Amino acid sequence: MNMRMRRAAFAVAAGAMAVSLAACGSAKESKGSDSSSSAPAKGDNIKVGLLLPENKTARYEKFDKPLIEKKIKELTNGKADFQYNNARQDANLQAQQVDTMITNKVDVLILDAVDAKAIQNSVQKAVDAGIKVVAYDRLAEGPISAYTSFDNEEVGKTQGTALLKALGSKATKSSKIVMVNGSVTDPNAAMFKKGAHSVLDGKVTIAKEYDTKEWSPDNANSEMEAAISAVGKGKIAGVYSANDGMAGGIITALKAAGLSVPVTGQDAELAGVQRIVAGEQYMSVYKPYAPEADAAAEMAVALAQGKSLDSVAKDKVSSGSAKDVPSVLVPVTSLTKDNIKDTVIKDGVYTAADICTGKYKSACDKLGIN
Repeated sequence: MNMRMRRAAFAVAAGAMAVSLAACGSAKESKGSDSSSSAPAKGDNIKVGLLLPENKTARYEKFDKPLIEKKIKELTNGKADFQYNNARQDANLQAQQVDTMITNKVDVLILDAVDAKAIQNSVQKAVDAGIKVVAYDRLAEGPISAYTSFDNEEVGKTQGTALLKALGSKATKSSKIVMVNGSVTDPNAAMFKKGAHSVLDGKVTIAKEYDTKEWSPDNANSEMEAAISAVGKGKIAGVYSANDGMAGGIITALKAAGLSVPVTGQDAELAGVQRIVAGEQYMSVYKPYAPEADAAAEMAVALAQGKSLDSVAKDKVSSGSAKDVPSVLVPVTSLTKDNIKDTVIKDGVYTAADICTGKYKSACDKLGIN
């Protein structure tokens, strides 16, 4: 979720990890829309649409949208017509927004789906209208031409590993953990969950587990309150939270119950980083959004101009409806109080002044963040 990482981070994208994901078998599987396309080559005067899923998570408006727009303008000498909408976590609204993009005759659509399965018909409509679709951050169903995201199972493994490290000697089979996962409509949430379970299962006891609707901090807060009541106030050793927004709601519930236990997160949101500085949240997953955004922009422009993706997309990913989709998968980093300076500050995501406001200043001073 970078104003920021053009240097080292871009290099990460260019050398994207060689990770392959297994295809989900189906008699109806089809190859991703041919990236080389038979469409006539176009110049810089292209129309690019961007549809993002929601605005409760800070990254989309703060990082993804401006980064993608900037890169598209850079790649097209400022000539591209860039069109944008946010679905505000409404799958029906996003389907309408796809229709609008079709009406506006965009050449290519970068799509971060609210509901990866429900959007399939809209993706098909766009492709039928001659529009290439790049799945962004979430692997949308349908005949997509390209995909970029992070290695999402690795995200979950990173979170689970960090939680075990935070527990230290308390990481035993009798230690009770609460898991608060992301939305079932987001395929990434399932991969985070799978990765986390692969690390945590057999090492600790998952006492309560929730799939949180719409990644809502309020829902996560209610679920944590229910877990405290069900498991017992003094019997929870730690909490797996799939992202920082939910971690905020979870920590509020823990504080109200007089509890302080390790809590994970994801996205390196400013509030999450500040909670890490203060010792309220143990970690977040730092995902360098610049290389993800740059990859999406590069693939979208190439597709719109009728060019090959071979020089950009080094990976292949398959969904339930498309096989071997050209992809860029970006690696992630476990963010703790020990590497804030070497990650989000070094990469220009935040300054020390952004983080070390008011009540966080003394904690920043102790960590040498100034």
